[in-house]
Amino acid sequence: MNHTTAVAALLAAGCCCTGAQAQQVTMYGLLDLGVAYTTNANAGGDSVFKMPSLTASLPSRIGFRGSEELGGGTQAIFALETGIGADTGTTGQGNRLFGRAAWVGLKNHYGQLMLGRQVNMTFLATAKADIIGPNIFSISSLDLYLPNARSDNAIGYLGVFKELTVGATYSFGRDASSAGGPAATGCAGEVAGNARACRQVTGMLAWDTKTWGASASYDQLRGGPGAANGLTRAADTDRRISLNGYAVLGPAKIGGGAIERSIDAASATRQGLYYLGAAYTFDGPWQLDAQLSRLDVRHTARVSNLAVLRATYHLSRRSAVHASLGRIQNRGGAAIALDAGGTVGAGLNQSGVLVGVRHMF
Repeated sequence: MNHTTAVAALLAAGCCCTGAQAQQVTMYGLLDLGVAYTTNANAGGDSVFKMPSLTASLPSRIGFRGSEELGGGTQAIFALETGIGADTGTTGQGNRLFGRAAWVGLKNHYGQLMLGRQVNMTFLATAKADIIGPNIFSISSLDLYLPNARSDNAIGYLGVFKELTVGATYSFGRDASSAGGPAATGCAGEVAGNARACRQVTGMLAWDTKTWGASASYDQLRGGPGAANGLTRAADTDRRISLNGYAVLGPAKIGGGAIERSIDAASATRQGLYYLGAAYTFDGPWQLDAQLSRLDVRHTARVSNLAVLRATYHLSRRSAVHASLGRIQNRGGAAIALDAGGTVGAGLNQSGVLVGVRHMF
């Protein structure tokens, strides 16, 4: 069954299921596309106009989620969500049909248990503190794993107890796709005789009130035969520890955090990512966001500083137009592009602008 046929079948199933008294199925989606201009896109210092695939202000997607009442306060739950490259109509997350989510589980007052491909705790821990989010210019440019923090073959738990949220995931094989890119690193795992290959564990504690919140997360990926990013042995690890927080002050919100990363493979790497942002929602349809972030590679001269300003005009509850300005400064031979998935000449600074439109359904 090809991707088009599979999605059509799910659409038909969703239409049929919504009438059931004990079952709820919702179809939803978001399309966000823009045109970007960036300078110094190669070593020659040339600029480029393009329509980015990965994101504009938010990644495009289509999804289905549902629940069924089982009695006694227990529900069966599921989610299927496809990432879309809206510029070409292709699927995202390593060419997966349901690359953003594909899980089924149970939920009651003790929390929810999920089996399948799902976002892990690194993704959830930064969601409320990261003001800019997965924007075209964002901390996603400094660490491409952050907007792709999902795990294949995973068991997940998430419990919300008033202000306290507790979550964890354990993956038997963190990434079954070898299509390339940050969302597909070819570490399938589940290998007989190698209990550690491609395993992943994440955990999170969060405290949220109406005016402020804080979270901490731990994430450890293990390597395996043929895996990307130099993690080719089960003994190789890639760890991230994050501390994040935010405060709401009337129409303004301030958020920030720190993510410490340690890679222990053929060679060791230590780096720190720090971000601080603010958002202000005006009485009318305007919202203004700004964020500063920094990536520091320890024991090297490589440092990248990123500044982003974004304005959003809400045409309705579901539709908006937006514009983003960004500037990244690369020092010490760093070569990080301003836009996630973009290119930059080694050691060059880069400026960019994107203008786009977003619609949710």
